[in-house]
Amino acid sequence: MDLNALWFVLIVVLFTGFFVLEGFDYGVGMLLIGRKEYDRSMMIRSIGPVWDGNEVWMITAGGAMFAAFPHVYATMFSTFYMALFLMLLGLIFRGVAFELRGKYPSKDWRLGWDCAIMFGSLIPALLWGVAVTNLLQGLKINAYMHYIGNFGDLLSPYTIIGGLAFVFVFIFHGAAFLMLKLGDEGMLLELKRSSIKFGVIAAILYVLMVGMTIVSTDIMSGGLTIIPFAAGALAFLGAIGAMYKGQSMQAFALTTAAIALTVVQFFAALFPRLMVSSLNPEWSLTIYNAASTPHTLAIMTGAAVVFVPIVLCYQAWTYRLFKARVMPSDLKH
Repeated sequence: MDLNALWFVLIVVLFTGFFVLEGFDYGVGMLLIGRKEYDRSMMIRSIGPVWDGNEVWMITAGGAMFAAFPHVYATMFSTFYMALFLMLLGLIFRGVAFELRGKYPSKDWRLGWDCAIMFGSLIPALLWGVAVTNLLQGLKINAYMHYIGNFGDLLSPYTIIGGLAFVFVFIFHGAAFLMLKLGDEGMLLELKRSSIKFGVIAAILYVLMVGMTIVSTDIMSGGLTIIPFAAGALAFLGAIGAMYKGQSMQAFALTTAAIALTVVQFFAALFPRLMVSSLNPEWSLTIYNAASTPHTLAIMTGAAVVFVPIVLCYQAWTYRLFKARVMPSDLKH
């Protein structure tokens, strides 16, 4: 495997970790909608120790993209400028809300910041789905690696379905995480009922997204099969069944598998491309024509070999440290 392909694989791993971990973060944030203050506080406390660590995966993936494939980084940011601005705005409000919601003893104060968490979870989840499906569908990229379209060109029935699929898959993934973390039996019973409804909606949208991916992209032209997508769909259906039976650990493991399989399949469909040009296939950005120099890739590989395992070990330790369920008595501390 050459260094270009190695960094492609590393970026796939980083984005897979991001969508799996930040996915349930976003899901929990979106599940705050319509909840009473006690429920919101319990749910926020469940992700309080890990939400910022989960976001590191996105920062690391972006940094890896900048270091290994700078032309992709530049073109992607110019292409999705408005979408990324809205996403960043949501993430800023979300991050500030986690820190400030408990700083003043007022229900209205906490409700306002909880709404910021909801907004900061919904917008990024939706926009990530739109962005990923756009990468597969193709973008108006010219021979100079410049995007010559506009924001409206990023919206189509396919990309909107992709965005909604990401939203509802993350909601169900977040519900499965909460089933593992909450210690209030009443909340767990209500969450189980509502999560199954969200899971059914997510399954329908997922199947629609897969079908439209086959029709709207060249995913089948490279000899790929839809086996990972089919496996992801089966895993997600299995997660709904596990949730119905009250098997929380199995439900969370299966939603994790479904998300991971989907992300890997999306990147496998792109390889060796990273951004597809809808104007001319030869203008697509690949792991070769958009890469850094071999010397830069070699240096970055050495750094990754040292630091990536450290980050993984630290995050594993964090999850082990905060593995206990959140109990009602915890809100008093």
